[in-house]
Amino acid sequence: MEAKSNGFLKVTGILMIIGGVLSFIVGIIAVLGVALVATIAAAAGAPVSAGLLTFSCILVLVSGVVSFVAGIMGVKNANKPEKAQKCIVIGIIVIILSILGTILSLAAGGKFNFINLITGLIIPVLYLLGAFQNKKAAADIAPVE
Repeated sequence: MEAKSNGFLKVTGILMIIGGVLSFIVGIIAVLGVALVATIAAAAGAPVSAGLLTFSCILVLVSGVVSFVAGIMGVKNANKPEKAQKCIVIGIIVIILSILGTILSLAAGGKFNFINLITGLIIPVLYLLGAFQNKKAAADIAPVE
């Protein structure tokens, strides 16, 4: 018997796919921009410390890829409650990467922005809720011995 598809997980998965692709594109542009700025500054003889900025750009790239993968997993497994645990794990990883991005922004001298933190967590938290709904569905349809 095919389980009923979890629309909540599927929709948040689609949103994470879109966000992941956009983050990946922005990350590539940012990495290229950092390389360009470092090259120009070095040619001008200015000391450049692009390490933290480069790490931030790489974090955006990694976050984009992980969000994309999480989205694919959510859409693909929305009707497979037995796969809920994998979605939960990757959803938690996406949330951790989002929080890490905020911490990195603070370490770079930025101000704490509660609105940015919340908006960066809305879709991953909703995705995680959908994954937990799927896990509950798996428990509800598990055979009783």
